[in-house]
Amino acid sequence: MTHFLRFFVVAAFGLLLFSCNQSPSTDKAVTTPKEEQKIVGLVEDVLTKEEQDALTPDMVIQSFKEGNVRFMRNDLTARDHSAQVRKSTNAQFPKAIVLSCVDSRVPVEDVFDRGIGDIFVARVAGNFVNEDILGSMEFACKVSGSKLVLVMGHEHCGAVKAAVDNVKLGNITPMLAKIRPAVESLVYDGDKTSKNPEFVHLACESNVKNTIAEIRAKSPILKEMEDEGAIKIIGAVYDMDTGKVVFL
Repeated sequence: MTHFLRFFVVAAFGLLLFSCNQSPSTDKAVTTPKEEQKIVGLVEDVLTKEEQDALTPDMVIQSFKEGNVRFMRNDLTARDHSAQVRKSTNAQFPKAIVLSCVDSRVPVEDVFDRGIGDIFVARVAGNFVNEDILGSMEFACKVSGSKLVLVMGHEHCGAVKAAVDNVKLGNITPMLAKIRPAVESLVYDGDKTSKNPEFVHLACESNVKNTIAEIRAKSPILKEMEDEGAIKIIGAVYDMDTGKVVFL
């Protein structure tokens, strides 16, 4: 009986080793990765000259408002950015130029649900204008055909708060000097420090309006284009708590 059991165990172990050494059956189908499905509604095109020419400033403003609603709903348009990069290599026909703060929490293209080739974006802390930015705006509108200049400030802006408190620090000092006029022009009876959210908000709006006035005063080209109805120069404030852009 003992010899029989020993023989049985050895035989079973041998069969197990034999089966482990066998190659997989060639009759089984080879599985392949599932083919990637194309996203329905994927945008590949970029704005053409003809499409840009057909736009009016009001149409661009409306498209920005609609895009901002999609941004707040987390419903951004699906885009093939690689294709858009290739299609915009040799030319660009953006709808607008947006002057925004450098703040990393204000993703301008996403805020308006815009893709590659849709908008010019200029950024500087406190969204003020200087010679370089004015030249960029003139290039965007007079040379490249954009229909809108949008100055967009934002809530909780560090540059505006620093200007309110009249901070002195290196090159930040002359930078804030460009924002200070918007603060000093405010008539306000309460606490005029960065600790007062109401005053900071008023200073933010005042800075946007002051920047628009500076554009009109210091760029005869843009002023003339606005007077002729070719472009509009407007302002807005981005609410960082909700993602909503409030047009002024």
